[in-house]
Amino acid sequence: MIPRYTRPEMAAIWEPEQKFRIWFEIEAHACDAQAQLGVIPKAAAREVWRKGKWEIARIDAIERETKHDVIAFLTNLAEYVGPAARFVHQGMTSSDVLDTCLNVQLVRAADLLIAGVDRVLAALKERAFEFKLLPTIGRSHGIHAEPTTFGIKLAGFHAEFQRARKRLVAAREEVATCAISGAVGTFANIDPFVEEWVAKKMGLRPEPVSTQVIPRDRHAAYFAHLAVVASSVERLAVEIRHLQRSEVMEAEEFFSPGQKGSSAMPHKRNPVLTENLTGLARLVRSAVVPALENVALWHERDISHSSVERGIGPDATVHLDFALHRLAGVIEKLVVYPDNMMKNLDRFGGLVHSQRVLLALTQAGMSREDAYRIVQRHALRIWQHGGDFLQALQGEPEVTRRLRPAQLKALFDLGYHFKHVDTIFARVFGREGVTPGLRRPRKAAARKQPARKKAAKRKTAKAGR
Repeated sequence: MIPRYTRPEMAAIWEPEQKFRIWFEIEAHACDAQAQLGVIPKAAAREVWRKGKWEIARIDAIERETKHDVIAFLTNLAEYVGPAARFVHQGMTSSDVLDTCLNVQLVRAADLLIAGVDRVLAALKERAFEFKLLPTIGRSHGIHAEPTTFGIKLAGFHAEFQRARKRLVAAREEVATCAISGAVGTFANIDPFVEEWVAKKMGLRPEPVSTQVIPRDRHAAYFAHLAVVASSVERLAVEIRHLQRSEVMEAEEFFSPGQKGSSAMPHKRNPVLTENLTGLARLVRSAVVPALENVALWHERDISHSSVERGIGPDATVHLDFALHRLAGVIEKLVVYPDNMMKNLDRFGGLVHSQRVLLALTQAGMSREDAYRIVQRHALRIWQHGGDFLQALQGEPEVTRRLRPAQLKALFDLGYHFKHVDTIFARVFGREGVTPGLRRPRKAAARKQPARKKAAKRKTAKAGR
């Protein structure tokens, strides 16, 4: 774990001291269960809890000789517990401790990741409502398309992170199993009651068939879910990076007092945080292929997965945890430039309304092919040479024969594009997304009233003649 990209809360889950604490709890809870069954004296189980201690340096020293980490831990534990230590690890195998511990750590990591997503969701919700009706240009292929609002953009990301939260909950559920089943998982030397007891105490559930190891399809799914969430982080980060480009400058990361953007160019204000998020997302996704390859272990058990998980477990969770909180901070402090958004909307003289003109001409009786040809001809001229799209169309006889000046001008109403903002927000935020008294275009209201709808149709038909 690199301290630069590590939050203390997540790092603590993967510290050696915490790992040995979990190992001890697994062993001690197993002793309690064995005592309940009468396999070991109850006094011995109490003695394990009372005297149980360990020393990391001593464990490391023993492991250098034994070449076995669990044996090294048990040996050191016995040095503190004394004679009662002979009852520790009764009928268990190393994977019972290692796999159960790993899953405890992954569950606790998932809880922190879910909390991180909750912070992102809160930030997105606040800013989405703040900019609910702020007009901005929507882009496809990086090219101006049609108007949208910055609030709709953020609401879309909020919906995506709602799904991200569900994925992390599913990942947590997937990996929250316990194995205390002994060699090759047959419970030959340990009662299944012990597994059920330990699972309950550790906040897990028994693995149906552990074969000495917990099946790694669970872990593969866990890391795959993390990777998808990381990609959602990157998608939002890339959006902000594009909006911060000098040619766009619609939004940018907060630039704090005293911050420097470049060692060479004092004017620079670079999107370093969101670029960092792209890099962190790549690191999280890099865990997926090794996790998938861990699924195919030999027979009942091998340890080819072990070295992989010692790396990807801490790294993927630490990096995603850091990324989520960094992203939340970026959103919370995001600087937005409404004037620049409007300038970009108007940059091509109203070309963003071309579809409305196309549709109006077809509704007025012109074939789609002819309408497209006429609208595109004027649009391309404006694109290449500049000018005003509305004025160009007002000088086109084939258009003015079918659309009155007022009708044509109405097609350039920016507010037309925002009549369903409440509908979109309600889908994302529920009833809270509806703004009381939000103005709706008359045409939208007319569709709800059959009599007015018929009158509108007659009016349009008359105009077409």
